[in-house]
Formats: sequence, C-alpha cells, structure tokens
Amino acid sequence: MAITNSNKQTDEFNEYKVLRDKPHWPGQPIIDTAIKGRDTKMPDTTIDSSIFNGLNRGRVAIFIDGLNLLHTALQLGIEIDYLKLLCRLTNSSRLLRAFFYIGVDFTNEKQQGFLLWMRRHGYRVVTKDIVLLADNLKKPNLNIEIAVDMINLAPYYDTAVLVSGDGDLAYAVNAVSRMGDRVEVVSLRTMTSDSLIDVADCFIDLDSIKKHIQKDSNLGYSYRASSNSNF
Repeated sequence: MAITNSNKQTDEFNEYKVLRDKPHWPGQPIIDTAIKGRDTKMPDTTIDSSIFNGLNRGRVAIFIDGLNLLHTALQLGIEIDYLKLLCRLTNSSRLLRAFFYIGVDFTNEKQQGFLLWMRRHGYRVVTKDIVLLADNLKKPNLNIEIAVDMINLAPYYDTAVLVSGDGDLAYAVNAVSRMGDRVEVVSLRTMTSDSLIDVADCFIDLDSIKKHIQKDSNLGYSYRASSNSNF
C-alpha cells in the first residue's frame, strides 16, 4: 500500500484540501496549531474521556467500524445515540470527516433508513454489500477501506479517532503514527486487540463513556425508511 507524500499537491486530494478550510462539523473555536512532529511518547491507556480536556488535538478525523460498534453496544446493553457519539468523539475540536463503515443489505428498509439518517447527520457512510453464500451471510470486512482512508487523509488531519478493536488495523494505525499524527483508539477493552492498543497514542474504553453516548429511553425518533421522512 503506497503512502501519499504530504508535500505533493495532487488532484486526488482537492476535496480534502477544501475540507481543511471548511470542516464538515465545526466545533467550538480552538487554536489551530498542528501537533505533528511531537516527541514520541508511550501509549496512554487511560480510559477516562476527560483526557481530551485541554488537549489541542488539531483537526480530527473519525473512523468507525460500524459492525464492531454494534457488537460493542450489544455487549454494553445500550443503544448508541450517534449524535452524542459524534459530539463526544469530536469534543469541541474541528472535525474534518466522520466515516461510518458498514456492510449493507439493500432489501433491509430499516437499515437503509438508518444509513440515510446517518448521512444527514454528519457522517460519511461507506458501505459494502452483504453477500449470501450457501445459505450463510458473508459478513463484509471493511478494514481495507478504513486503512486506506486513514492513510490517504493523514496529511490533512492531526488526530485520528479509530472506533474499532480489530487488531488487523494495527499496521495502518502504526503507519499513520509514523506520519506524525496522533491516533486514539476507542473500543470496549474486552473486545480490543492488545496489538492495536500498543500502537495507539491513547485508548478509551467505551464502557467508561457509555452514559454519554447512549440513547435516551424517551427519545422518540426512529430510523425507519419513509418517502415522507423529515430527518
């Protein structure tokens, strides 16, 4: 996999350069000072999200492994509020992009409604078809898409937030770190590979922030698909 030189000005990154000037999800004003080139530190395995407070994270890009997060929510016994999640992970920093990667069944109207809602509320949704093979559903793996996006966008953000516990992404995280960016891994500790934690700058256990990202029980909105839906 080729890593793009951050000094090259190619057409491939024209969209990303525009996004640097106009973040898709602007947070509260911060001093926009790059954090690239910092001295290397040992990974911070603090699980309290308060580590974000007072930290200049620069421009933030979020990469969410959707299937991994759904399994985590089941383990925690909660339903994720994706607006709360986005705000919590951004934490008043300037957001470049928030990607949500998921396998899709286009015959599932409820799922299509959910993804439409996500697209209209700050997420860039990346999908791959679920294929039926010999009466068994093949779960699509989007690790390649996550890794490529993390590396290609690395010159244009300062902090990557990876919501996944999959150890197969450790190499991509290490590559991004070598390019000078900070990488934060957010996942459930019991479902997170040690190899991923070892190469990250910090790790946050989703169990420690679940009260901040779970959907309120009395919240009335739904993700059902409807031609007259007003998201």
